[in-house]
Amino acid sequence: MSFAASTFDLDRPASPARPLIDPFARAITYLRVSVTDRCDFRCVYCMSEHMSFLPKADLLTLEELDRLCTAFVVKGVRKLRLTGGEPLVRRGIMTLVRSLSRHLKTGALDELTLTTNGSQLTKYAAELKGHGVERINVSLDTLDPDKFRAITRWGDVDKVIAGIDAAQAAGLKVKINAVALKGVNEDEIGDLIAWAHGRGMDMTLIEVMPLGDIGEDRLDQYLPLSIARARLSERYSFEDLDYQTGGPARYVRVKETGGRLGFITPMTHNFCESCNRVRLTCTGTLYMCLGQEDAADLRMPLRASEANDLVDAAIDDAITRKPKGHDFVIDRRHKRPALSRHMSVTGG
Repeated sequence: MSFAASTFDLDRPASPARPLIDPFARAITYLRVSVTDRCDFRCVYCMSEHMSFLPKADLLTLEELDRLCTAFVVKGVRKLRLTGGEPLVRRGIMTLVRSLSRHLKTGALDELTLTTNGSQLTKYAAELKGHGVERINVSLDTLDPDKFRAITRWGDVDKVIAGIDAAQAAGLKVKINAVALKGVNEDEIGDLIAWAHGRGMDMTLIEVMPLGDIGEDRLDQYLPLSIARARLSERYSFEDLDYQTGGPARYVRVKETGGRLGFITPMTHNFCESCNRVRLTCTGTLYMCLGQEDAADLRMPLRASEANDLVDAAIDDAITRKPKGHDFVIDRRHKRPALSRHMSVTGG
């Protein structure tokens, strides 16, 4: 059966499902889906240089990813974000994007979006826009070609900027995500803000998170955003905003540029009290919290029945185990990562 044909049964009216409410009365309305653990970069804060990736046989098919995403949409998820690794290196990914876009057309889904390193955007930007994607996040930590290559281990910043050009030309709204790295890009964050805002793009700064063995000392990378913000305030004036995109960033307006700047601070000020999201991996593992190991296997119930009763029950049970928050720590006493899995497994 073709992929297109396999979605017909998923389009039948679904019986009302119980909304996803966790033990702390938070409604789960945002699903992040890692469609692959593979990436064409090896960013120093995300992966080790010589990664061992999952065998392709372990991955859910695109049809299975569609079915799980749809189960969450039926349960009240209003936002889907495709992540990786690098989502655009997954073979056939546009087939999944096209299929999921049907939920935008019915109004069941408010937004279908993705986070990308930008390397494949010249190829896919127009198609993404054509399938109802309105905005994307592009990870970009520096504009310096040599520094970019050092951070990504072999990336080409010109290729990423060409991808951003293609995305904006296609009508996609782009937000830049930059990880603040001590001694690496901390002195150019102000210039990166000016560049992004000058192109009409919002920007978000993110603290390093202790996920996976990357062959580096996290403390050597970690720049608290409280320090970064204090330094930036010598150049810029900030106005706090109530603006939300559904994620954990706290936004300010930069008066000198007119653009928005977000801060994601899992270390210095965690954002757990308003957490509305869960994360699904490409193997069908559901993580209820980025910073905890507890997870639920959705692949087994998915493959055990063509009906969704078992999947729905597994999702409901998982949400009852969503914790209040995470407890990331980076200091000299905690040499090992907080969690063994790499960021590329769950897509951040």
